[in-house]
Amino acid sequence: MNLKLTEKTTVAIRVSIDEEGVEMGRAWLYLIYNDLHAEPYGLLEDVYVQTGKRGQGIGRKLLEKILFEAKNRKCYKIIGTSRMSRDMVHEWYKRLGFKEYGLEFRMDIK
Repeated sequence: MNLKLTEKTTVAIRVSIDEEGVEMGRAWLYLIYNDLHAEPYGLLEDVYVQTGKRGQGIGRKLLEKILFEAKNRKCYKIIGTSRMSRDMVHEWYKRLGFKEYGLEFRMDIK
């Protein structure tokens, strides 16, 4: 039995919104390729809006751009994760069209 390690390219796209040179919010879209699909899937990560700027539509604008990029790059799905204790974030995702699907498992290796 031979164990192989093959690298595939993952693309990372950072979207941010600034006001007069100060970053108000950011989000990352990772395009992940695998052998199951010809197209990549998108992983939405590190969505953040400055505390004083929340509720002003910045997060929505970030996500709209992320979704545009994911569709433009032919992603067949996009995944957003959140800690279980973040009920307000979960409701925000649902309002934007995401559905609860599955369960995430994590192992910290550092």
